[in-house]
Amino acid sequence: MTKINFQNIEYLSFGNKKQKQSYKILSELDIFETLKNFTPILVGTIPLGIDNEKSDLDIVCCFTNILDFRKLIEEKFSKQKNFSIREDLFKNNLLVANFFIDEMEIEIYGSHIYSTQTNGYRHMIIEDRILQLADSKFRQKIIELKKDGMKTEPAFAFLLKLEGNPYDKILELENYSDYELIKLLL
Repeated sequence: MTKINFQNIEYLSFGNKKQKQSYKILSELDIFETLKNFTPILVGTIPLGIDNEKSDLDIVCCFTNILDFRKLIEEKFSKQKNFSIREDLFKNNLLVANFFIDEMEIEIYGSHIYSTQTNGYRHMIIEDRILQLADSKFRQKIIELKKDGMKTEPAFAFLLKLEGNPYDKILELENYSDYELIKLLL
């Protein structure tokens, strides 16, 4: 199994067309350097190579002070196309900023949760393990389900025959051994 260091976006420069485009945008705008004090990590379908034309760049960050984080986001990105920012103080002091660069939507999530402990990152790591263990047909089925409008976690849960809340069920796979995951794929 090839293990990707998702905490360094260099891997995108060697990926598919969308990953290379994402690397170019993120590098030219210097987003990760700007956010470096908030441990930014790109999560979601683009890092996994199961994206579609509607996929956006989701970046998770961790802050200790929401006001400092908000100030930096507004300072650096508020002039970008369709910029918006919102806070949900009931969800771990969550702050979400959206904007577009070259028709690519970028969504930055900030919270008190350390970046590698966010559900977005944890889902991606589990899904990557599954994709590494599965055959190419499984990957293609995920992409097809997503093209048909299904979200990523529900698509994985559907193909793995997991019942219940797909977001919770995927997280339950975190401690599964490779053998246990392979059994689910059969």
